[in-house]
Amino acid sequence: MDLAAYLVLNPLLDTGLESPFTGWPVDRLYQDVTTQPDRRPQWQKLLRDAQTHAFDRVLIRQLEDLGDSVAAVGDRLAELEALGISLLIAQPGAAPLTLAPPGAKRLQQVQQLQAEQRRQRIRQGHARNRLKTAPPPGKAPYGYRRSKNRYLVDRTTAPVVKDFFEQFLLYGSLSGAVRYVRKRYGKKISVSTGHRWLTSPVYRGSLMYHDGQVIPNTHEAILLPDEAAQVDRLLRRNRRLPPRTASAPHSLTGLVVCAACQSPLTPIRATAPRRAKEYLYLRPARCPQVDRCGSLLYEAVLQATITRICEDLPKAVAGAALPDLDSIKQRLTGAIARQQEILTQLPDLVTRQILDQETAELRAYKIRAEMAELQNQLAQLPPVNLTAIAQTVSIPQFWLDLSEAERRFYFREFIQQIQLHRHEDQWQLQIRFNFLQNQ
Repeated sequence: MDLAAYLVLNPLLDTGLESPFTGWPVDRLYQDVTTQPDRRPQWQKLLRDAQTHAFDRVLIRQLEDLGDSVAAVGDRLAELEALGISLLIAQPGAAPLTLAPPGAKRLQQVQQLQAEQRRQRIRQGHARNRLKTAPPPGKAPYGYRRSKNRYLVDRTTAPVVKDFFEQFLLYGSLSGAVRYVRKRYGKKISVSTGHRWLTSPVYRGSLMYHDGQVIPNTHEAILLPDEAAQVDRLLRRNRRLPPRTASAPHSLTGLVVCAACQSPLTPIRATAPRRAKEYLYLRPARCPQVDRCGSLLYEAVLQATITRICEDLPKAVAGAALPDLDSIKQRLTGAIARQQEILTQLPDLVTRQILDQETAELRAYKIRAEMAELQNQLAQLPPVNLTAIAQTVSIPQFWLDLSEAERRFYFREFIQQIQLHRHEDQWQLQIRFNFLQNQ
């Protein structure tokens, strides 16, 4: 007995769909690609072929593929029944599908079909909204309010979000920015919520839908492109650090490791008896040796770190095989420009009736998603010339003029780890820079 398969693909919903009939001995496939229920030329061809007894079974993905209403599904089931064709649904061990006789079970089948078709119509509606770059369903994110077809900046709450971003950009501390908005505005958010704010495409003027596609420039951004790129770099940098050191009050926290015992050195405060003065030390947190490694004055290690940076950073940059950022930026910018040119040509193709409106909207949606990916790659590139900035930060006075929070920010920008080597009563530092970690 020959087996035919019938498949309906909706380009709004079935992007990248794998064959649902894998493992079935299908002899011929009939496939309609449509977003409208009355366009089913392949179904009509299937019925014509069935009249010549080319096959006696039809395989479908789901019952809803036969029509967008209960009446349409019933009509097509009747057409198959009149031809003596058995209907199968692509499930393991599926038996021929038949409607139950009138009664409670038939009513249950009809109700299930109606519910599934309603879900399908809702999905199609959301898909059409995506093509028009309308916001997804649900409440607008904090800092925005919903209008008819896009997000609008909420002037009462957007300053809170903007100030949160500025605090993170200034100090590179997520928990510090969370504490700041709670203290300044009384807005209580968790660290995980703050992380979602930093990574959400919505605050960057883009929309991300459930299929993972990001469409840029759909509404006014609270986080500008240059700021967004810096946020991404800071988040990547912080992921390399030990937990809860990105917001530590001391700039060396989480960076210094003892080369002898491989223990991180953490700052501790100590006071002398009957004296108000405090002393700050770096002490191994978990030295496994019997003769434990001793503590060092924090200020001495800090001064030695600054000296090592000023001496080693220019040499490391000069000897590093750095990528040609200008050529990479030109390549990505050119690719974005070409996609933009295609996008501007679509209205003319619709006017000349080369494309219909629905196909043009679908093509524009895919082009915008591709542009978003290219813009994301462009944003990941370092924004400055490393050789030029190395000359600036190699001046000792640059580091001495910074506050401890500012110094913490720049240390983490350049330094991956500081190894402390001891030789009897002497010690020295070896710095591993971030831009050399993959070489």
